[in-house]
Amino acid sequence: MAGAIISGAYFGDKVSPLSDTTILASSVTDTPLFTHIRYLMITTVPSLVITLIIFTIAGLSHEATDTGHIAEYTRILSDKFHISWWLMIVPVVTAILIARKVPSIITLFVSTALATVFALIFQPGLLCEIAGQGAEGIAALFKGGMGMLYGGTQLETGNAEINELISTRGMAGMMNTIWLIICAMCFGGAMTAGGMLGSITSVFVRFTKKRVGMVSSTVASGLFLNLATADQYISIILTGNMFKDIYSANGYESKLLSRTTEDSVTVTSPLIPWNTCGMTQATILSVPTIVYLPYAFFNIISPLMSITIAILGYKIKKKAEQPGLS
Repeated sequence: MAGAIISGAYFGDKVSPLSDTTILASSVTDTPLFTHIRYLMITTVPSLVITLIIFTIAGLSHEATDTGHIAEYTRILSDKFHISWWLMIVPVVTAILIARKVPSIITLFVSTALATVFALIFQPGLLCEIAGQGAEGIAALFKGGMGMLYGGTQLETGNAEINELISTRGMAGMMNTIWLIICAMCFGGAMTAGGMLGSITSVFVRFTKKRVGMVSSTVASGLFLNLATADQYISIILTGNMFKDIYSANGYESKLLSRTTEDSVTVTSPLIPWNTCGMTQATILSVPTIVYLPYAFFNIISPLMSITIAILGYKIKKKAEQPGLS
């Protein structure tokens, strides 16, 4: 089950224009965001289809047992929250903004503002609970709303597992990720300026005489950096900077690099026990990384699919006819 959850989560993470890694990979390689996502579908969709086939066969060959807790969780959530089809307006509006290619920061702001308004309309009691004692009326709603957006929230449902499920960290909880990205960018800049990145790149240059070798080297580099740096943000930035000039010199579009970077870095990060993603998923799901690794089929197939598409040469074109890789 953990493998299925991680496979689905990282598919969504790869193709969402609101995803931090998707935006980072396109930015580092100077690739327009939606161009990157469309090109990413060429390797991502086949990987997902194969994964779904495997899990469908596995699901049909096993019978689910002890599903009583599902009804209990549903009841608790229904009692605690006002669940209505009207709430689907928020994700629908978000999807429309994404489809119209509205910039990510505007989409995030509008979605957050709309969700806050719906919380005031449908969940005023919960906002007052978040605000705590001493606040009443409009003041309680304002305090609860700001607390929900900025800081961590804890709601009591009578079930410890549900309490953990619905707890949030707000914008403050994102600061560690933001600091890590800033540090990664500084680290990458220092390596570039100090000539260290050039030295590392020279190791892979010998394998980039052909298109397949270039893509395979990028995949191997992304996986190696995930193992060595233990963080996907640093790995994305370093991989993009390392191979940007190589892809450009050989006439290949930056979208090939951005796609290969995501296929090799983003999806393999939860497969490494000491990587921040591996540790996070193992903690949340209470399943050791090594245990769920063989079942995270999408994460295993994606980098292999990237190499396979490179072998086939499907929709891999050069910017202009010039000597270089074939």
